[in-house]
Amino acid sequence: MASYAIGDLQGCFTPFMALLRQIDFNKGRDTLWLTGDLVNRGPESLQVLRWVFEHQDCVQIVLGNHDLHLLAVAEGYGKIHRDDTIRDVLDAAESKLLLDWLRCQPLMIHEQGYAMVHAGLMPEWSIRKALRLAEEVEYELSGMDYRRFLSKLYGNKPTRWSGEWRGMDRLRIIVNAMTRMRFVNGDGELDLSYKGELDRAPAHLQPWFAVEGRRSADTPIICGHWSALGLYLSEDVLAIDSGCLWGGSLTAVRLEDRAVFSLPCAAYRQIGK
Repeated sequence: MASYAIGDLQGCFTPFMALLRQIDFNKGRDTLWLTGDLVNRGPESLQVLRWVFEHQDCVQIVLGNHDLHLLAVAEGYGKIHRDDTIRDVLDAAESKLLLDWLRCQPLMIHEQGYAMVHAGLMPEWSIRKALRLAEEVEYELSGMDYRRFLSKLYGNKPTRWSGEWRGMDRLRIIVNAMTRMRFVNGDGELDLSYKGELDRAPAHLQPWFAVEGRRSADTPIICGHWSALGLYLSEDVLAIDSGCLWGGSLTAVRLEDRAVFSLPCAAYRQIGK
């Protein structure tokens, strides 16, 4: 029995199936942890969503920004962008079933000594605090008034965490940190403007996981989202979006011993561009 964490799929179903064969995944024995962004940009979003829904008894996911985008577009609160590939999900016969299931998935999980979140955590948040904050969003998204939440989801502000925030300001910074963040600036503010490689980042920015005194550093965090970072493994961070969509690779990490399995995705090099 093993647990495998796999980076962002983004509609890349064919390499996902190939990676499962590579690790000899057994749905009756093993468990998958998926870092979010199941859908969008890749050519097989509906196939990914169907497979994960059908295997939900052996799969754990957290929501990513592209998953939330899909939910917002489905309710008329977001626009389909030129490079979005979610139309097949919206037009599917079982679209409502899949989307209702998706919006009830967690923003963060904590099990087996690991925490998993799509993007990152604000430096001020302990794991316990972050889980409580994630639950606030999950309550809104899975509740009867979820459309109101989705209607006000988009936006980059506030950029600094404060326990005094209420309403959508509070919910939005939780969502933006957990599904969109890569960097914070010297004042500890969320910076969503730079998305590139770590060694080319502006001097005033630092990756969220490198902030001195980060309160979640006592628990290894599994995350994705940052394909330009590539595979980044340290004692307290397993960043495993290795850019399958962009022609990189799809990565799985076996959590019991941190063994790494990688599948090249060169055939997708032009799809993500």
